[in-house]
Amino acid sequence: MTPGDLTAGAPDGNSAGSPDGAPTGAAAEQAGGGPDREPAEASPVDAAGIPGRALAENPLADAAGDPCRERAGGSPMGSSAARGRVGTLDSRQAGRPTGQTCWRSQVADGLARARDRIASACAAAGRPEADVRLLLATKQQPAAAIRAAIQAGAPLIGENRVQELVAKGSELADLPHETHLIGPLQTNKVNAALRWATCVETVDSLRLAERLAARVADRPAGIGVMVQVNTSGEPSKSGVEPAAAAALAYEVAALRGLRLEGFMTVGLNSDNAVAVARSYADLREIRDEVAASGVWGTAHAVELSMGMSADLEIAIAEGATIVRLGTAVFGPRA
Repeated sequence: MTPGDLTAGAPDGNSAGSPDGAPTGAAAEQAGGGPDREPAEASPVDAAGIPGRALAENPLADAAGDPCRERAGGSPMGSSAARGRVGTLDSRQAGRPTGQTCWRSQVADGLARARDRIASACAAAGRPEADVRLLLATKQQPAAAIRAAIQAGAPLIGENRVQELVAKGSELADLPHETHLIGPLQTNKVNAALRWATCVETVDSLRLAERLAARVADRPAGIGVMVQVNTSGEPSKSGVEPAAAAALAYEVAALRGLRLEGFMTVGLNSDNAVAVARSYADLREIRDEVAASGVWGTAHAVELSMGMSADLEIAIAEGATIVRLGTAVFGPRA
């Protein structure tokens, strides 16, 4: 995307939540780039974890071919005998898939709904659908669910916690995908985050940016970063103040090893659609100023990571290039 592709529209929608997708009040869930290509479909995996078996051969599969779809009047996975063949469900797992094969139907349905909303929002804003990418916020989601999503053609994921980023990294390493860190990053966790993250969306201080730059000095490609801005003005939200955002962006862009890719925010937690839209418009205006500044390293800082399930229509109308959805695709967290 180039600065010439930037567009904006009229507000339409409601509220926002936390960066990782946790509901906050009226809010819902949660934030750059990478190839938007669909990975090749992996071989089906049966309930025993054996690759290569077609779903129709799975004795737990129902008529629709989904081995984990909840039966009417019954518990997830069907009978207690069937459950025993794939492991016992605890109270947090009840009603949720438990393996990669089991996740495919649920994730496919969630992705279809999300893509329909994005397409409708783009049409309403007069923007090409290709302008907006879907980032899956995967906080507290199992690796099996994330694998199913990547294999279904959603290769951009976002982790809120470095601990989860590290824990799941090796389980996803064989699949082509991009991982953004969308939660706060402490300077003492930079090394761990850089092992798996392809972009850090939450740079909100020069100190953090300098620490990142020092750690990627020996990487030819460096790492992508975004400046997080607190456009809502809420004390609970992270991010640099809007008035200081451009200056920070120029400092970040000057650091060797960092590629300034754009800006990120968590929208205002409010039922006032006009106020929510204003918080997103403010980020767009900062982005436009920086991208057009002519300052070295800023010409490609065009990404706007903003908008979640409760307000993605507003965010897209205001120019979002990345929207962050979690439970809207995966369902409730464990």
